[in-house]
Amino acid sequence: MDFEILGQIKNIESIAIGRGVHDRTRLNKLHGKGRWRKLKGFATVRLPDDTIHRAELHWYEAHGIGRRELKLKLPLLD
Repeated sequence: MDFEILGQIKNIESIAIGRGVHDRTRLNKLHGKGRWRKLKGFATVRLPDDTIHRAELHWYEAHGIGRRELKLKLPLLD
């Protein structure tokens, strides 16, 4: 991750669950078997140049495995 999450991720919504997650096979091989979900939410983030922005985040999550592969989606919201 090339950013730091400040505070909580809010307004979390599911994008895909179970078989709807297209990267399911890769995630199972890399992180372990689980019921993978792709989620999105909004949070305040600090970028490497120390600027602070409100941004949309996307990530994968599975029970017992946790949150993996956080991605910062552009444009940043201010």
